[in-house]
Amino acid sequence: MEKQQLWLLILTGLLGAVAQTDLHGKVFVFPKASKTAHVILKPSLEQPLQNVTVCLRYFSDLDRTYSLFSYATKDKDNEILLFKPRPGECSLYIGGDVVTFKVPEKTGTSPGWEHVCASWESATGIAELWVNGNPLPRKGLKKGYSTGTQGVVILGQEQDSPGGGFNLNQSFVGEITDVYMWGALLSPQEVRLVMHNTVPPHHIFGWRTLSYEIKDYVVIKPNLFPLY
Repeated sequence: MEKQQLWLLILTGLLGAVAQTDLHGKVFVFPKASKTAHVILKPSLEQPLQNVTVCLRYFSDLDRTYSLFSYATKDKDNEILLFKPRPGECSLYIGGDVVTFKVPEKTGTSPGWEHVCASWESATGIAELWVNGNPLPRKGLKKGYSTGTQGVVILGQEQDSPGGGFNLNQSFVGEITDVYMWGALLSPQEVRLVMHNTVPPHHIFGWRTLSYEIKDYVVIKPNLFPLY
């Protein structure tokens, strides 16, 4: 069964076909800088969001700008964007506006891995960023805003238009795993549970039931530093 599952994962990568898979214990590896390599996630976003939380784990030695999570609509290319402008900073875009957090680097217990959760609440405009279960000072943007629908979610690239407009110098190189998105705010206790892969239900998409499409040179591999 394990060999059969591995073969299906390899075949999915080769064909660029849509798959829905439990990726527990696996990672997306982005082996080199590219204008084309990315993963398209297939969420069902039919209604505007007034609250949102995105969590993921990443492993990279890049010291330049790169994108971690990009959701673009026809009206806003940076509808929701989790972005690393430089070491020691992480930016969250909502509806094209941005707040930037000062981030302590490499604080995880496993070599190189960082777990981040970003959330935003329309009613107050408050944005939160959690790094390895620890909150950073809260910031505010887009109070009263609702996110657009029927957009495109991409890992590995920053979108300047839905599904495209990629820049080689903003591409991700490294590994990404444990990607989740909710149309709700998580409590501090829930954020810390997610870091240890005890995941609240009712997410828009999640790593254990992920629908995705691989484009170009992205490889699914076992996690070399399992955290759970």
